[in-house]
Parts: sequence; structure tokens; C-alpha cells
Amino acid sequence: MAPPTRIGLAGLAVMGQNLALNIAEKGFPISVYNRTTSKVDETVERAKQEGDLPVYGFHDPQSFVRSIQKPRVIIMLLKGGAPVDQTIKTISAYMDKGDCIIDGGNEWYENTERREEEMSGLGFLYLGMGVSGGEEGARRGTALIPGGSFEAYKYIEDILLKVAAQVPDGGPCVTYIGKGGSGNFVKMVHNGIAYGDMQLIAEAYDVLKSVGNLTNQELRSVFSEWNKGELSSFLIEITADIFGIMDDKGDGYLVDKVLDKTGMKGTGKWTVQQAAELSVAAPTIAASLDSRFLSGLKEERVKAAKIFKSVEFGDNLIESDQTVDKAKLVDDVRQALYASRICSYAQGMNLIRAKSMEKGWELKLGELARIWKGHCIIRAVFLDRIEKAYDRNPKLANLVVDPEFAEEMMERQSAWRRVVCAAINSGIATPGMSSSLAYFDTYRRERLPANFENLTS
Repeated sequence: MAPPTRIGLAGLAVMGQNLALNIAEKGFPISVYNRTTSKVDETVERAKQEGDLPVYGFHDPQSFVRSIQKPRVIIMLLKGGAPVDQTIKTISAYMDKGDCIIDGGNEWYENTERREEEMSGLGFLYLGMGVSGGEEGARRGTALIPGGSFEAYKYIEDILLKVAAQVPDGGPCVTYIGKGGSGNFVKMVHNGIAYGDMQLIAEAYDVLKSVGNLTNQELRSVFSEWNKGELSSFLIEITADIFGIMDDKGDGYLVDKVLDKTGMKGTGKWTVQQAAELSVAAPTIAASLDSRFLSGLKEERVKAAKIFKSVEFGDNLIESDQTVDKAKLVDDVRQALYASRICSYAQGMNLIRAKSMEKGWELKLGELARIWKGHCIIRAVFLDRIEKAYDRNPKLANLVVDPEFAEEMMERQSAWRRVVCAAINSGIATPGMSSSLAYFDTYRRERLPANFENLTS
């Protein structure tokens, strides 16, 4: 019989499997459990194939819990809501006082706070931990965002420091965030920022393709070049790769064959709802959500396109007899994308700060930027500069007024306006870039027309 393992993990979908293998590979024997027992066997088999890693599978909750050394630490990687409550009920029946449960899923932060209180009443510790980086990050090194019981965090700190992504000059991408549901809340906003980021990149692609008539090969070259400079990030990198993928079931490029209809997870909607609740402006993130809603109306859009097919829009900047300066457009879009992204990150950071102040979490925004720099969907080269901005001034009101970022915004605002105008005149929607520009223009003005609204309300 194997000696007690160091930690347990329940929930063996793709993320759970990969995180379990990552933990085992770092030298920590791990017990794994899943209601569907075939997933347990699959994980154990993968562990054997990937270097005979110390992963031990269990088909029943009692033997799973009892196989872990005391005080026990069990990570859950499950769909939020009822499945989490059910799993807690199942495994806690065999746990002892002082044991710890960690929820690594995308969970509503108030659920985490409720469970932490319930677990505390039973003598258990509880931690809500955001896990970012997808399946590859879970396997090779991920950004970890734990919040809740500090005592629980110390139980597992040695494991997390090794399992997290390692960034040169930045260290492990993990830190104790703060009390209550702060870990889940920060991960939620992280996902909201990612929504905004993806929307802005999609708009850059649309303008370059629809206004500039760039080919997929040209687009691949542009995004690859952008990934070497100030826009360097995970999302820019994979965007460049996407334009090179051919359709393996037909002619042409895959990007031109994929349905232009997308869905969403709850975290994006929660982010916008929280922004409204806290009176924090987050128009870029909200625009990304609206764009997803509209993309879902595919059948309606097809009919609308037929109705408006013969209508001329704006100045018809993309008429066939008009030449577009591709190099100029590419450079303008680069600058517009950079400035818009700063606004999106600023909105997310301000939302985190507002919730931290409301809940007394005392979150450190610079430290959050640091742990997002490795194997994280919003990792970007300018996160290092965001970290330094908040280190210089922890009370910084907004990223756009940090001296370095403010200078860059001013340098890029002319190109930014040209891109938005070109898109409008060509009948191309750029809700993310337009919202970011409106956010910047509103924030930088000393006086707004709110005086009129006050008189009429």
C-alpha cells in the first residue's frame, strides 16, 4: 500500500488532469478522484505514460480522502455552482478538523465566501483559487490567484510556488491575494479583461481585412511583427498563428470557414454586472459582451444584410477605385490597438480596486499584474509596466494618467482617431476601440455635459 500522498484533487476534466500531472511532476505525490471512474483510470494511465508520475487514483470518496496525509488538502476543479456544493458534501464527510478544501474553478465570489463560512463552522479551512492559462498552463505552469483563508494558503504554498508559471525577474506567478472571495473575484475580472482584449484584436483584424484588404498571409506577417514589440502577448501570438492554419477539410484558410458566432462564459457577464453595481465605468469590456450577443444573432444578421445590401454607407472609403495605404493603416491600427488595450486593463484594475475597498480585501494591483505575466490568457509585455506603475503609485487613480502611459496615449491618439473614423466611414463596427476612445476622451475632460443631465432630470 502506497504511503499517504501530499495532496488530493477532485474533478478530472482536462484542467484537472493537467494540474494533477503538473503537481506530480514537481515531486508531490497526489491522489485523484472523479465521480466518473473512467476519468480516474485515464489520469493514472497518462501519469504512467508521461514519466511514471506519482499519481494515485481512487474510485470512491472515502478511500480518496483517507489516502492523503494530514492535515489534508484537496483541490476541486469543477463547474461552479451545484457540482461544487455536492462534491464538498461528499468528501467532507470523511475529512477531519483542520483539513482544507480549495476550489480552483470559475466560481461566483459570494459562493466562495458562503462556503468558507460554512466550512469554518465545521472546523475546515477553505480557499477559492483562480487558475488561468488553460490546459497547457495547468500542465506546464499556470497563473494562480488564491484568496480566502491565509492559513489554508500556507498549507499549500510550497506546492503552488512550484506549480505556478515561472517568469524571469518576476518569480512564480502566484501570491496570496486576500481574504474572502477575492481570488475568485480577481479571476472573474481577469476573464473580463480577456473578453475586452479579444474583442479589440478581432476589430484590428476586421479593419485590416475589410478596409485595408490585407490577405491572411499579410495578416499573419503583421501580427507576428506586432508580437515582437509593445503588443507582444499570448493573444497576439496565437492570432498570428491562426492566420496560417489551412482548412484540412477543403481549400483555403480555416479562419475564413469558421462560423462568425460565439458564446460566452458567466465570468464576462458577472464582470459587467459588478461594474454597474460598483459604478465603475467598463465600456470596453461591456462592448465585448454586446458584440458576442450580436454575433449570436446569425440568422437575423443574414436577413439584415440582404435588406441593407444596396445601401451606401458613409464616404465609401473601400470603393474599388480607391487605394488604401496599407503600411500607414497597419501602423495606425497598431497604435489604436495598444491605446485601446490600456483602457481595457485600466477598467479592469479600477473594478478590482473598487471591490477591494468595498470588502476590505486590501488587494495590491501591482502584484496582480506581476502574477498575470506568465502562462495566463491576458499575459502581455506591458504587464511589467503596469506592475511598475502601481509600484510607483499604489493610489494611482487610473492607468491612463500614469506618466509613462499618459505620454503613450497622447502619442497614439491621432492614429486611434483615424482608425475609428475609417471604420465608421467604411461601415465597419469597432465597438471596443470606439468605447475605449470615448472612455479616454471622457476621462480626460475637465467638464462634461452632465450639468445638462442634472438640470433635466
